[in-house]
Amino acid sequence: MRWLGILFVALVLMGCGRIQNERFTGGSDGLPNGVALEVTLSNTESLQVATSTEVQISLTQNGQLVSGAALEIEGNMTHAGMEPVFATATEVAPGDYRALLEWTMGGDWLLTIRGTLPDGTVIEQQVNGLTVGS
Repeated sequence: MRWLGILFVALVLMGCGRIQNERFTGGSDGLPNGVALEVTLSNTESLQVATSTEVQISLTQNGQLVSGAALEIEGNMTHAGMEPVFATATEVAPGDYRALLEWTMGGDWLLTIRGTLPDGTVIEQQVNGLTVGS
């Protein structure tokens, strides 16, 4: 029985590995065919509490830049009990959206980008693996 406990703890610890701020493009978890959302953070090497980070979003559909989308960003810590942070992205050029997020606590974060395309299509994508220093 003791070996089962050790095996359980080992498996839990293996699942606790974190992705350090290397690449911030999520999968296509809530994107319809033909829609691509690329997310980049401005200062990935130095994400710190009480600092702002510019979130840059490039949005395309069937290879064409999408202008006129409404995009919102929700940042959540990966553990329960913390208040999320929110930002509304502003279009700065066709298909190029920007928003500022302020980190409220050190630790692991994930971002959820939600939006509506001009044709009414609803999109959602998560970006995982963000580590904010305290």
